[in-house]
Amino acid sequence: MLGAVGLLLVALLVWAMRGPEVAPSQELSTLGAIEVTARLTAILSEFPKNDLYDYVYIMKYTVMEVHRGSVAGKEILVGHYNPLKPRSHAQDEFVETVSGNLEKFRAGEVHRMALDGPLDERYMGGIIDKYHGEEGARYWAFCTDRVSE
Repeated sequence: MLGAVGLLLVALLVWAMRGPEVAPSQELSTLGAIEVTARLTAILSEFPKNDLYDYVYIMKYTVMEVHRGSVAGKEILVGHYNPLKPRSHAQDEFVETVSGNLEKFRAGEVHRMALDGPLDERYMGGIIDKYHGEEGARYWAFCTDRVSE
């Protein structure tokens, strides 16, 4: 059995492993017409390298909470510009409105996002959409923060 000291050590270890707390991005409440917290359900393929062109990659999310605006349904499709780059470094001379604290996309993680739609009114470049057969709006992600559940 673990005594009180053992339980305290386990609790401290769990707390230390959770990583540093990161302040939410200001842009979450100011960009786009929609703000949601959602779980990234899957990434259907590896992201292509950005050697030849920049692109938007469509990802599927399960909405956990809508903070402002509205979305159609519990599952949404969201386009992320240059997904290989951390959100804080994804914007460039072509797209100036990408931000957030997310460093890398991982299926199963929870993201808080500032969105707008439809995607085709926001971006006119290359789009990789592995959900092309699925109906529904594609949203543009302005800001993507990783958050804890």
